[in-house]
Amino acid sequence: MDERILLEAVVRAGELMLVSGAEVYRVEDTMKHMLARSGYQSTETIVLATGIFVSLDDPDREPLTLAKRISQRSCNINRIYRVNDVSRRFCSGCISAKEALKELDAISREVQYGPWMKAFGFIGVSVFFTPVFGGGFYDFFGAIIVGVCLALADRLIKYIRLNDFCINAFCAFVVSLTASLLEGAAPEYLNAEVMTISAIMTLVPGVTFTTAIRDTLNGDYGAGSARMLEAIVVALAVSAGVGCGLLLYRAI
Repeated sequence: MDERILLEAVVRAGELMLVSGAEVYRVEDTMKHMLARSGYQSTETIVLATGIFVSLDDPDREPLTLAKRISQRSCNINRIYRVNDVSRRFCSGCISAKEALKELDAISREVQYGPWMKAFGFIGVSVFFTPVFGGGFYDFFGAIIVGVCLALADRLIKYIRLNDFCINAFCAFVVSLTASLLEGAAPEYLNAEVMTISAIMTLVPGVTFTTAIRDTLNGDYGAGSARMLEAIVVALAVSAGVGCGLLLYRAI
């Protein structure tokens, strides 16, 4: 087995899982199982919220070390499952390290949901959370307009390539302003608060917060603290965006 290819495959698997929102202990466990096939006497993996470090050491062979910086994070449970499936088949000897790396590269390039599917997701969440928060019949249809504006805002802001704070703040701003304008046009039928809360549910960092708690309970305090701070920053961005939208509407 080519140890360099194995090392690259292990790091790629850890990177995909960490970027997709997997807990640190889960990433380390997957990487350790894959490294067990290297034959090296000593294998070490260190996974942080922003980086991965892997080393192989043996008195009879050349030591190898590889580090990978993690700068993006999202939530993709399907990708975590697929990487786990590749690692299990590799550990059981069904595929080689080269084949595992090829499959992992294919997973990293795959786009699971296209722009239209994401747009329908924004609209669907906005609409079907409306009755949960006490919205009426007309709020249901108003939420469709808010969801469409949110999808357009998300698509537009990503072309500019701003950071996550600005993206979340801008999307929340559009949601708040649109809902307020709709209520202003028909105050006897529409409720801006219900439409705003329903639409921003797609921006709330619930999964990130849950992962932070699980990392903390498993003793990964560095990763848990980093993800907790990430969830707080996202929540602040959403709050700032909604507040700016309300201020602009009142100024108008």
